[in-house]
Amino acid sequence: MDPIIHHIFLLLLAFHKINTSFSSCVTGCSCSQDSFGRSLLCMSALLRKIPENIPQDIRKIRIENSHLTELPRRSFANVSALEYLWLNFNNITVMHIKSLEYLPALKELRLQGNKLSSVPWTAFQDTPALKILDLKHNRLDVLPEHALRYLPNLTYLDLSSNQLTVISRDVFYSWPIYQRSQRAEGQIEAISNAVLALHDNPWICDCRLRGFVQFIKSVGPPIILMNSYLTCSSPKFRAGKFFHEVELNSCMKPLTSALDTNLTVPVGLNVTLTCFVQASPSPAIWWTYALKLLRAFNVSTQPISEETVRSELLIPAARPADAGNYTCTAANFLGNASVAIALHVGTPPASAPVPGWAPAAPAEPGAHVEVRIAKQTVYGITLEWFAAAAVAEPGETWYTLLVGRYDTAQKDAIYIGPGVNTYSVTDLLPATKYEVCVAVRNQAPRKGQCVVFVTGSDVSQLEQREKLIHIVVIVCAMVLAVPAGMYACTAEARPGCLTRCPAAWPRRRRGGQPPAAGSKESTLDSLPAGSQDGLCHPEGGRSARRPPACEEPERPGKARPPHRNSADLY
Repeated sequence: MDPIIHHIFLLLLAFHKINTSFSSCVTGCSCSQDSFGRSLLCMSALLRKIPENIPQDIRKIRIENSHLTELPRRSFANVSALEYLWLNFNNITVMHIKSLEYLPALKELRLQGNKLSSVPWTAFQDTPALKILDLKHNRLDVLPEHALRYLPNLTYLDLSSNQLTVISRDVFYSWPIYQRSQRAEGQIEAISNAVLALHDNPWICDCRLRGFVQFIKSVGPPIILMNSYLTCSSPKFRAGKFFHEVELNSCMKPLTSALDTNLTVPVGLNVTLTCFVQASPSPAIWWTYALKLLRAFNVSTQPISEETVRSELLIPAARPADAGNYTCTAANFLGNASVAIALHVGTPPASAPVPGWAPAAPAEPGAHVEVRIAKQTVYGITLEWFAAAAVAEPGETWYTLLVGRYDTAQKDAIYIGPGVNTYSVTDLLPATKYEVCVAVRNQAPRKGQCVVFVTGSDVSQLEQREKLIHIVVIVCAMVLAVPAGMYACTAEARPGCLTRCPAAWPRRRRGGQPPAAGSKESTLDSLPAGSQDGLCHPEGGRSARRPPACEEPERPGKARPPHRNSADLY
C-alpha cells in the first residue's frame, strides 16, 4: 500500500474515533444541531437521574418530565461548554452545593415546576456568567440575605408561585446589579435592566415584612417587577390588600397588662380573668396555673386593634380549690412577657360588687350524669357521659372533670364546655390506680359519677392480653358447639381454664368414647398455660367455688345477674 494512502487512512480512523465520542447521544433522548449549537433533548424519558454519558460538545440540555429527584455533585462536569440547562417539571427536591461545578459558561438555568424547598445559593459561585434563573412553581419558603450576592450578571429572576412569606429587603440590597445602579445615580452609565418576579406568594404583611414592602414601593429601573401588584395573604384584616395599600409598623416585644391583678369572688360563680397584650407581630398567648398549662377550650383570644390582643380565661363555678395565681404569658420572636392575676374564692361583703364574674345557674338538685369508659389505653382512657333528663338545658350545661390518683384527695379540675360529652385523659403513669369523676357545674360528684381504673404496666402486656382474649373467644366458640350443660369460658378466662373445664363436661359423645389422641380436640393443649388460680376446677378439686369467668350457661327462667360497670373490674 502506498505510504501516503496509509497515513490518510490512519488519520481518517483517528478522526472517526474522536468524532464518535462527540456525536453520540444518550439512549432514550435525541440530539440535534441548531443556532445555539448541539442540543440534547430528553422528554418523558424516565431517566430518574442525570445521564453520565452526555456528549462533550453539548451546549444546550433540556430534560423535562423525566422524574429526576436530585442534582448530585458535579452533575455536568463533562460538559463544561454547557450554556443552557432546562430541567423543568421533574421531582427535584435536593440540589447539591457543587451540582453546578465546572459550568463557567452557563447562561440560563430553568428549574420550574420542581419540589425544591431550599436552594444552595453559594452554588452559583461556579456559574459567574448566569443571566437567567427560573425557580417558579417550587416550594421555596426562605430567601437568605446572601442569596443574590453570587449572581453578578443576573438579569432575570423568577421566584413566583413559591411559599415565601417573609423576606428581608437586604436580600436585594446585596444584589450586585442593584448596588451598581446605586453607585451610578447621577452618572451617565449604561446598566442593563433586571426583571424580578415575586407574585403569587403567601406574604404575611406584619412588621417583619416592613422593609421589603418599602423596597417594593420604591423599586425602579434597572429593577423591573414582572407583576408590581403583590398582595398580602395574612393576617386576616390585611388579606387581599396590595402592598401599596398597607402601612406596616416596626416590630415590638410583647407588653402584658391586666385591669385587676387581685380578684376575690364568691363560691360557685363564673369568673373571667382578662389580660391585654400589645405586640407586633401577633404573639402566642397561653395561661398557666401552678406551673400547669391550662386547656385551650377555656381560653378565648381576640384582637381589639392592630397591635393589641385581649385574652380571657373562663373559670366556671369557682371553688376554693380554684384559688391561686393565674399567669398570662405572651411571646413573639423578639421576646416574651407575662402578668399574674391572684384569685381568691370566698364570700365577699354583700355590698361590694365583684367585677369579671356572672352568677351561675342554680344547680339542679336531681341532676345526675351517667359515666362510662369508651376506650382505654396503657397511658389513659376516653370517658363518655350522658346527662340525665333532670338536667335543665343539657346543651348549655358545663361539666367539671376531676382527675387524680385514687389515693389522693386533691384532684385536677378540668372544665368542659356545653355540647361536649367525651374527653380523653392521657399522659398517665403506667400501673397506677386513678379515679375520674364527672359532675354538673358546681355540684359535688355523686355515686355512679366516678370511674376507678388502673393503667397497664406496658404496651406489650396490653397487646398480649388482647391476643389472649381473641384466642379464648375462638375456643369458646368451639366449646359452645357441644351439647348444653357444659361450662363455657368467657373472654375474661385464662388459658389454664381450658385444661380443667373439659373434665367437668358431661360425656355425651357418640359411642361414649373419649377423643382419640392427636384429634382436633387435643390441639387445645398447644395453647400457652397460665395461672390456675381462680379458674375452673372439677368437683372435689382445690376450690369448689366457680368464678364468674366459668359460669354455667344461662337457663330459661334463671334470674340474670345484675349488670356490672367495666370500671368495677379494677
